[in-house]
Amino acid sequence: MNFRKGRAVMLAAAAAGVAVLAGCSGLNVTVDDRLTTLDYTYAVITHASQGDAFWDRVKSGAERAGSDYGVTVTYSSDPDPAKQAQLIDNAVAQQVDGIVVSMANPDGLQASLAQAEAAGIPFVTINSGMEQSAEFGAITHIGQSETLAGLSVGQRLADDGWRKVLCVIHEAGNVGHEARCAAVREKLAAVGGTVDNVQVDANDDAQVKATLKARLQADPAVDGVLTLGAQYGLDAVGAIEESGSTAQAATFDLTEDVVQAVIDGQLLFAVDQQPYLQGYLGVTTLYLKDINGNDVGGGQPVYSGPAYVTVDNAAEILTYAQNGTR
Repeated sequence: MNFRKGRAVMLAAAAAGVAVLAGCSGLNVTVDDRLTTLDYTYAVITHASQGDAFWDRVKSGAERAGSDYGVTVTYSSDPDPAKQAQLIDNAVAQQVDGIVVSMANPDGLQASLAQAEAAGIPFVTINSGMEQSAEFGAITHIGQSETLAGLSVGQRLADDGWRKVLCVIHEAGNVGHEARCAAVREKLAAVGGTVDNVQVDANDDAQVKATLKARLQADPAVDGVLTLGAQYGLDAVGAIEESGSTAQAATFDLTEDVVQAVIDGQLLFAVDQQPYLQGYLGVTTLYLKDINGNDVGGGQPVYSGPAYVTVDNAAEILTYAQNGTR
């Protein structure tokens, strides 16, 4: 019997004992009282870089779920797949009760997740790695299909008349980012448009803006800049203004400033995959698995997006963005 299963049996026996004691003594012990004594610990391990507002929302959602359920949630991250794998190994060694993990580079994490599965530790994938999630043994995946999101965005851009587009990738090797740009390219190609991928440094906004400004100045025919992270959408707005380009900008993901930029007409739209929800549902999925064996999604991915923030609904969403939940 492994640690997890052994502890589950002991906890079940303890819960039964509490119920008997309550019946004999007249103690007012509720189901919630029993569940909050289970002392679960869940590790949330992502590929986030330092200071990324998107992942701050994932973390906040996961921690709120931990608070709501009375369980311990730890959060760690590293954009280097090898170091992220080490974080998973550490969580396995600490015998956590479950893992929530983003897989921007699935191959780099596969061996570590196999060790988690062998140890009887369930895991949920969020945000990235949907295509490999079930294959690797995850309970489910919570996020958006990057391909479906890219196709949706590509169709919207085509309908809005974009024909020569820069797709800005800020995480080298991120399979989700590559999938988004490829799907946008497919839709633009159908109307005679083109999409060029532009690799930038996620940790240097000045470099992002300078790179985009140079590309826009070098090719005035570029009529659109699509970024894959909120802060880079604002960099694109700055690059367009400084270069004198007439291009439009749109972005994946939200911050308060991005929503305001949509309201002000600086960004055509923002694509919301609801990172707070990804963190919250990741922990929720593990918790429900523990307390009653539920499989959220029935083994199928649970989509958290894409949703569009446009000038029509941005004012309503701004309040949530200001609160850090969108």
